[in-house]
Amino acid sequence: MPQTETRRTGPSSFATLGLIEPIVRAVAACKYTTPTPIQITAIPALLDGRDVIGSAQTGTGKTAAFALPVLQRVAKMTTPRESKSPRVLVLEPTRELALQVEGAFERYAKHLRSVRISSAFGGVGKYEQTHLLRVGVDVLVGTPGRVLDLRLQSRLDLTDVQILILDEADRMFELGFVPDVRRLLGVLPPERQTAFFSATLPDPILRFAREVMHNPLRLEANRRSSAAPGISQRACFVESANKFPLLVELLRREEKGRSLVFVTAQRDADKLAKRLEKEGVAATVLHGGISQTDRFAAVDGFRDGSIKVLVATDVAARGLDIPGITLVVNLELPSEPKQYVHRIGRTGRAGASGTAIAICDETERKRFQGIQTLIRQDFEPLVDHAWHAPGIMDDVMHRPGHWRAPSLHPDRVRHHAVRIPPPRSRKR
Repeated sequence: MPQTETRRTGPSSFATLGLIEPIVRAVAACKYTTPTPIQITAIPALLDGRDVIGSAQTGTGKTAAFALPVLQRVAKMTTPRESKSPRVLVLEPTRELALQVEGAFERYAKHLRSVRISSAFGGVGKYEQTHLLRVGVDVLVGTPGRVLDLRLQSRLDLTDVQILILDEADRMFELGFVPDVRRLLGVLPPERQTAFFSATLPDPILRFAREVMHNPLRLEANRRSSAAPGISQRACFVESANKFPLLVELLRREEKGRSLVFVTAQRDADKLAKRLEKEGVAATVLHGGISQTDRFAAVDGFRDGSIKVLVATDVAARGLDIPGITLVVNLELPSEPKQYVHRIGRTGRAGASGTAIAICDETERKRFQGIQTLIRQDFEPLVDHAWHAPGIMDDVMHRPGHWRAPSLHPDRVRHHAVRIPPPRSRKR
């Protein structure tokens, strides 16, 4: 069984975690000041060469928790290369995550000489990727399918991999990538360091970890399936036909930051973006049905601020790390409650604050209550808008009571929702 360690306090700076000066300097340039709990526990363990299973809230710095010690270990490797094989293999479930994590490695390695980083994922041509691999890289970040494809075509040598990182492990299982991961494990050196990182750790992941790891240290830096403390979670209760006008009002009032709107289906994302454009709200889409070029353009435009509203499916619920996302709107509640946690984790990252608003209609009662049960807290209702449906709120609230209802209009007096007695005390 893995050893378990939970730690909430510790070193107050990255320098005290045992990181070398070039990495500490790069971290300071990223404006990271205080290590998060997962970083405090994972960085020393990985520096010591331990196998690790790490779990932490989304948005609490899991990427830095494994990237910083991995880069330090690579920088200190003195043994000559026996091949063009990467020394570190980082597996990600999606191409967007692979690109993002590659960018994070590059930022952290800014002051490290001769540490080469590259990525490999599908949806784009193989020429540039294979060219870099022929030259030789130290850290390869990729999706399991493309990495396995390159390996089977003899374009990628994995004989010298010394560290394997499986990031977003729960998502890997959900997307069915475990067979590809197993095939890759079969060609990696058995004497290696292995680490799994994930927001949640269901039993299948723990069983798989016991199969492929040596005496792993399990690190849990938070209660499972909880949202970051900087996220203010609110709910609007409306008739389904009134969801869109409410969304338009919410987006128009979020002028300074970026807004991310989640829907379930790709076609709904396309339709919603077009409707928003007609209302004068500039928006673009991000989902698995658009080309890779369009996906890059959507993310880049959202990142540089030229696009203020991004309408997305759950392809954006994991790993989209863009500063300045101040509002996440769940226009359609996810069927899986834990997806809600991943969705709202796009705001309130790295200690920042943000707002998450769930818009619930009469058909989403069970989904809403499932989310409340998972996160173990109630939502703060927003009732000061023209489309508020008190009957739906009365029927949906998981633990009704006396609620403080913040206003959508700062210049108006804040209201309180009517107290709803518990079901047993209602008069029939």
